[in-house]
Amino acid sequence: MRSKIIGVGSFIPSKVATNEGFENHDFYTEDGSPFDHDNAVIIEKFKAITGIAERRYIKDNLVTSEIAQFAAENALKDARIDKETLDYIIVAHNYGDVKHGTQQSDTVPSLASRVKHLLRIKNPKCVAYDILFGCPGWVEGMIQAEAYIKSGLAKRCMVIGAEALSRVVDQHDRDSMIYSDGAGATIVEGVDESSQSGVLAHASATYTYDEAHFIYFGESNNQELNDARRYIKMYGRKIYEFALSNVPNAMKDCLDEAGISIDEVKKVFIHQANEKMDEAIIKRFFKLYGKEAPHDVMPMTIDKLGNSSVATVPTVFDLVVKGKLDGHNVKQGDIVIFASVGAGMNINAIVYRM
Repeated sequence: MRSKIIGVGSFIPSKVATNEGFENHDFYTEDGSPFDHDNAVIIEKFKAITGIAERRYIKDNLVTSEIAQFAAENALKDARIDKETLDYIIVAHNYGDVKHGTQQSDTVPSLASRVKHLLRIKNPKCVAYDILFGCPGWVEGMIQAEAYIKSGLAKRCMVIGAEALSRVVDQHDRDSMIYSDGAGATIVEGVDESSQSGVLAHASATYTYDEAHFIYFGESNNQELNDARRYIKMYGRKIYEFALSNVPNAMKDCLDEAGISIDEVKKVFIHQANEKMDEAIIKRFFKLYGKEAPHDVMPMTIDKLGNSSVATVPTVFDLVVKGKLDGHNVKQGDIVIFASVGAGMNINAIVYRM
């Protein structure tokens, strides 16, 4: 058996936060000192590097498990299946449910259990659990679903990536402009291996000897706060160098294992982390085959949606599949690659035929 995506859905929050909204923020360096230039310069440089002009935040009354439910409902509607036939619900996230105005991350029970409850699924044999794998969490959930299906342990799985990073950002850190909220979901089911569609190959890796803490939880850059709150932090340059050194090779290994020519790759759905970084990864990936990257091979949503961690890949995939991203489309038989990199440090990739 191999796993085939039969339904896809996403939830994009309605609250838009533009770059201009950060002009009055008090940004500090890691050592707590103010920057030498004003916010207009900081924002201009930020936009040039990341490509982000705006991002989406959830409403104050929502939490991550609820937006995961919204994406799940859209995927179920797209798949046109009975929700009671799901064998697994796998939810990828990193910070759990964090209510607006609080500091506590709530992860018990699992978000997957909460999503199953919100979907009103009665079947106790539908197993729900979470996966913490950094930004590559949704891709890794898809790989786990593939393993369940190939082994005969499941026929149908739902994989969700959902995150509300707006609840864990440090407003005094310029990196806070990167992060956003959102959710994406897919439903995969087992099909006979003779089927042309489905997962053709996958690869995962975890690098921890030197790189485990490139993304971490830390204190505010505003040292006068002196609070116990911990915020998402990262060493951006080190992440860039790590990703550029390792992600293209992982993608190549996966494509070679699938026995597919680079010329057949129609789209690469890569984690929307940083526009310049993603462009460099794709350029280096194609260069490994002595090729130039096609201009339309990498759909991007980061300019309008920001970096929503585990939600970026399934969200951009949903938009392209449903013809909602200008200049991009896929059709039956197309070869696409899902790829991501993030906290751990983790890398993964999937070669998939539509």
